[in-house]
Amino acid sequence: MDTEDFRRIALALPGAVEGSHMGSVDFRVGGRIFATLAHATEGYGNLVLTPDEQSVLVDELPQSFLPIAGGWGRMGMTHVRLSTVDEDVLSGALQTAWRLRTRKNEKKPSAPKKKPSAPKKKPAPKKKPAPKKKPSAPKKKPAPKKRR
Repeated sequence: MDTEDFRRIALALPGAVEGSHMGSVDFRVGGRIFATLAHATEGYGNLVLTPDEQSVLVDELPQSFLPIAGGWGRMGMTHVRLSTVDEDVLSGALQTAWRLRTRKNEKKPSAPKKKPSAPKKKPAPKKKPAPKKKPSAPKKKPAPKKRR
């Protein structure tokens, strides 16, 4: 399989459209990404899976599926080594990613994008309270002048 096969299978899924994110090809359903070709130059397609689904694929076909490095991989993002999968396996994996995304879309509809708001003004700095004065000793009255 190659990137064109990945693209063809992904776009055959109901409601799937091709888009772009950070300069890489992605595939979306309901406006949300379920697969990408972000690492196509390295021979990988990428799937958005749950950690459990990822674990099943990696355990069953370790030569074809591996977690993406770092935090993304721990969240279920998975590489599929295109040169090692057949069409049935790739189709099943893409269907799984698509199904997970559509279910998640049903649970949590995407909020409309907000228009950028004007920058908020910084609040005026709080005034420091005046320092408390120490009570001073009572002032002595000057002695009355003597009359002559």
